Amino acid sequence: MAILHLTRKEHFNAAHRLWNNSWSEDKNYEIFGKCANPNFHGHNFDLHITVKGSPDPETGCIINLKDLKKIIQDQILEELDHKNLNVEVDWLSNCIPSIENIVVAIWSRLKPHLPTGVLLSKITLWETHNNYVEYLGE
Repeated sequence: MAILHLTRKEHFNAAHRLWNNSWSEDKNYEIFGKCANPNFHGHNFDLHITVKGSPDPETGCIINLKDLKKIIQDQILEELDHKNLNVEVDWLSNCIPSIENIVVAIWSRLKPHLPTGVLLSKITLWETHNNYVEYLGE
């Protein structure tokens, strides 16, 4: 049976600050620049969740898209949308909320909620029109 990849695109808005508490203020500004702003800064994030699996012979689908949408909504969007990622999201509290760390944390949150036979394939998180990260679970 064919293995297919299916992608759902979502969007959320959030603020964050890139800051390493073990560094001096000067070093944080040298490394992170304006992203180290003590008042935080915001982004309009685009999130692409790609799952893989074989289509169910009865439905022709890997996963019901309504179900995938609900999993993403409940586990990710309700937690991240219109939030300060440094302050309000418990599952990001032990890391600098760079897009790299955010996408790995999203993977960890989504993976256990997918139905049997549906696997995460890739998560892409766009921070700006020019910057995005892809994670393949490696």
